[in-house]
Amino acid sequence: MDIEDLCSSTPSQCSRPTRHPTKSTAWYDKSYDVLIIGAGVVGCAIARELSRYNLNVALLERAPDVASGASKANSGIIHGGYDAQAGTLKSKLAHQGNLMWQKLDDELHFGFRRIGSLVLAFNEEEHATLKDIMENGRKNGVSNISLISGEQVKRMEPYVNPQVYSALYCPDAGVASPYEYCIALCENAIANGVEFFGEHHVQNIERATGGGYIVRCDHDLFRTKFVINCAGIHSATVAALVGADNFSIKPRKGEYLVLNKSEGQLAQHVLFHTPTKKWGKGILVSQTYWGNLLLGPTARDVELVDDEVRGSDRLGSTDPETAEQVLHYIVSTARELVPSFDITQTITSFSGLRAKSSTGDWIIEESPVSPGFINCAGIDSPGLTSSPAVALMVVGILESAGCPLKENPSFDPHRPPIITPRSLKKDCKIDAPTPERNIICRCERVTESEIVDAIHRRMTVTSVDAVKKRTRAGMGQCQGTFCGPRVTRIISRETGIPEQFIKQAQKGSSILPHKRLTKDDKSY
Repeated sequence: MDIEDLCSSTPSQCSRPTRHPTKSTAWYDKSYDVLIIGAGVVGCAIARELSRYNLNVALLERAPDVASGASKANSGIIHGGYDAQAGTLKSKLAHQGNLMWQKLDDELHFGFRRIGSLVLAFNEEEHATLKDIMENGRKNGVSNISLISGEQVKRMEPYVNPQVYSALYCPDAGVASPYEYCIALCENAIANGVEFFGEHHVQNIERATGGGYIVRCDHDLFRTKFVINCAGIHSATVAALVGADNFSIKPRKGEYLVLNKSEGQLAQHVLFHTPTKKWGKGILVSQTYWGNLLLGPTARDVELVDDEVRGSDRLGSTDPETAEQVLHYIVSTARELVPSFDITQTITSFSGLRAKSSTGDWIIEESPVSPGFINCAGIDSPGLTSSPAVALMVVGILESAGCPLKENPSFDPHRPPIITPRSLKKDCKIDAPTPERNIICRCERVTESEIVDAIHRRMTVTSVDAVKKRTRAGMGQCQGTFCGPRVTRIISRETGIPEQFIKQAQKGSSILPHKRLTKDDKSY
């Protein structure tokens, strides 16, 4: 089938321009060399890598903004690459990806720190498991790992459980802000020619006459030579549209608690339990990039029900645990690592759905039944760590599939930061007369000029949640109670959208029926 045939059958859909939150003016019938489905960390990393070449690239996302799924709801850990089973695709790409992060942050300014990780053992049996993990890590090419004694651990981590027996230490692990990373990748990709289309839910994919594909979204059609499927938990559904569904995806739910920055000093490194077959890496305790204390995640298999009416994701009936049980599990398990954190300092909670593949490994390949269709599916942990290496691998697959890669001579790898360091805000205050000094978010010290900058970047920002991901306004102790209305007014002023039409946020994912802990919750 060709695009003209589709247009003749749906004239009303083909008579208007694409709607998307970018400054692009592309129309539905523009041909692309490569079309990427899904703007999480993998999709955005691929888009940015492809912007190095003279290619017409489109990036489609079903949500209004990038980093709207697992890419915004994860641990933000850059793993050392030692624990993925040697010989798997994960093991190859995790180590390679880890080595790429410092250069990426130097270029894109999204926020990354190497703080190191400690996998803690509390008895001789767990210590033996650490030896196995270290040996596995060396097979993966990770040499900068070592076993240290419990006494060494306690000197490095004064607040750790004093019963610690030993630990596997990897200084190359780190923490990053995953949604800021994703935003930075996409902004830089757009600056180098990629076009981003938000609120574009792929409904159908058909072979085009003469080769390539026609991709139908809710209200637009696209012609492309190559399709890259980075749709996360929806990747099997997208693959099935072209018969490339030789796998299935089982969503795995992970829930977290975020504590105030006053608790962040309780963990100087990323602290893991010794992994088990049943629980994997289990509950971790770590600083976030911005200094909060993070507890989580759980790992529970659930079913996803696609709500066609509201276009959102909701969990089905195979999720029996109550919020209180989940909360108790996270807190009690985290206390096995760091006993002394103050749970009353919890400021918010969140959850995310990781894409677990039926194959047991990541699926990164050109489909054998649909030439030019490339699956990047089942990318669970350590997907954030590996995303830049995944992008390089996909570019290689494209080249092997016949996609010409001629370097873009105007490619610029740099992207200026949005957030100004606190040290430069000493003279700022609430209601200051100039945007550069006017504090809008008092918890995170976010200025009006930072918010205005975020709104007018490469991707148009029209929701409070989108501003929050870019500037941290609303991520502090009061969780937007003070700054939310102020941010709304600025968005309205800068975009011309009436305040009553400014969306607060996407559907929440808190594991609690409320953002803050109640008096009963704090008893855990």
